[in-house]
Amino acid sequence: MSKKLILTFGITILLVSCASIEKHNLQVTQLHSVENLHEDIDKAYKQLQRHHPRLYQFTSKGVLDFKFDSLKKAINKPMDSRTFYKQLATVTKHVGQGHLSISPPSVKLNKEDRNEQVVWRFDINYLSFEYLDDTLIVTDAVGKDSVLINAEVLKIENEIPQDLIKKYKNLITADGYNTTFHNRVVGTRFMRYYTYDKGRFDSISLTLKNADSTFIKKYVRRPLRDSLQIQMDSIKRDSLKVVQKTKVKRTKAERKAKKIEQKAKRKRNSKYGFVPTQHMPEVKNYTRSLNFIGKDSTVAIVKIKGFQNGKFEDFYDDTFTIVDSLKTQTLIIDLRNNFGGRLEEIDYLYSYLTDENYTFINKSESNTRFPILKSLMSNSNSLGTKVFVGLLSPGLAIADILRVSKKDGKLYRSFNSSKEQEPKLLNFKGKVYVLINGNSFSASSVLSSQLHGTSRATFVGEETGGAYNGTVAGLFKIYQLPHTKVQVRIGLLQLDTKQKTDIDGYGIKPDVEILPTYQDRLNNIDPELDWILKDIETQK
Repeated sequence: MSKKLILTFGITILLVSCASIEKHNLQVTQLHSVENLHEDIDKAYKQLQRHHPRLYQFTSKGVLDFKFDSLKKAINKPMDSRTFYKQLATVTKHVGQGHLSISPPSVKLNKEDRNEQVVWRFDINYLSFEYLDDTLIVTDAVGKDSVLINAEVLKIENEIPQDLIKKYKNLITADGYNTTFHNRVVGTRFMRYYTYDKGRFDSISLTLKNADSTFIKKYVRRPLRDSLQIQMDSIKRDSLKVVQKTKVKRTKAERKAKKIEQKAKRKRNSKYGFVPTQHMPEVKNYTRSLNFIGKDSTVAIVKIKGFQNGKFEDFYDDTFTIVDSLKTQTLIIDLRNNFGGRLEEIDYLYSYLTDENYTFINKSESNTRFPILKSLMSNSNSLGTKVFVGLLSPGLAIADILRVSKKDGKLYRSFNSSKEQEPKLLNFKGKVYVLINGNSFSASSVLSSQLHGTSRATFVGEETGGAYNGTVAGLFKIYQLPHTKVQVRIGLLQLDTKQKTDIDGYGIKPDVEILPTYQDRLNNIDPELDWILKDIETQK
């Protein structure tokens, strides 16, 4: 009986899923009535008012009310979901909270189509971009495209990148009144914004300038293996059959050694935060790294691309053990282009950078007693996820209740990081420099705020994209608007340290401002790092 019940439930879920995909695809491609568009605007604003704890921090209620009302008046004819997303984003950006984001819906694929997509590759996805000196440039590429590094992008299809970037900046929300985030992120995430703008595409042409040469590079979504490759693979398999027949079976000791080797590899990948590149196993990309500059070990540089991926404790424990044993005198922490990540990780790192007891963050202001449940029960989640969360809801509710308290009429959620803690025994006591730029955001700004406010480090580079006085993040509710299916991501918790600046709405300002140029990239120069190395020599 139980097997029949499970089978029936599974078939029901499958049928509902197929029907919902068809319904969703129809909704996101059709023109929506003015009435439905107005209803989605009201729904979006109501969700923000209900869940966002600092909605009117940078723009008053009266002004924000006016902007939402003006948007409704301006929309007087039917439009599709993607056009509506652009209209809505120009208003929500005035909230001034960088974690608040609006994203357009995409056409959903059924299971068969999704499986087919897995074996397709689109090489444009392996290019990285940067926007410097009003120029969009290629900063990283893999394989044969590596020759494109530092090439200037003159056109995307028939459009000039500067025109597109001007348009995209108008859709990006930053913390407070910050502008460095806009200037940086619009280059780093250029292809994301382009896809939001145009929708899915299977080919794209870039007009590039590399040195004195101008040329067009076309990218086409293609299968990983064409018919010729499949034939060659078949021949290889046939030839290997003979070899496999005579292949010597591994001994018990060899199998054990192989297991140990694989375990060590997994541990290393976790420690350094290995990020696999789809369809390119040969590309080794790690989130965290430790290196030493110069002939001795007196200057160490820790580069952290993001506070996520893998078991960070192992990395920091090993790093500061090595730094201590080598008597390293200066530590450079590179947080450029670090968009943030785990609160636990930045707290753990800070415990190695102070010799005093500390409380890393304040308790987080919230609009709800149940932030975990609110984040997991979003209407954007699948039916299966909602059923699973529903089963766990009693335990999740208790976890929220134990963490959330009320003070002066406001709700606050506690974290382990909001309790007093002791520094690590091997805490670093030498000179610390921190490299920052407009893409230093979220958790990297929270860490920078703590280091700057305690005068623990010298900051070099550009004002951070994340605000000095904190940001609304931690947990998120992703709400899908009923008619257009546009998604609104809303932060639920205010995260900030005890360190504050009198002028609200800006990032951590560097002690030494140095802005890289396109010419620096062409000459393979890192001006921010070079300044630090010269300053270290001066101190000697």
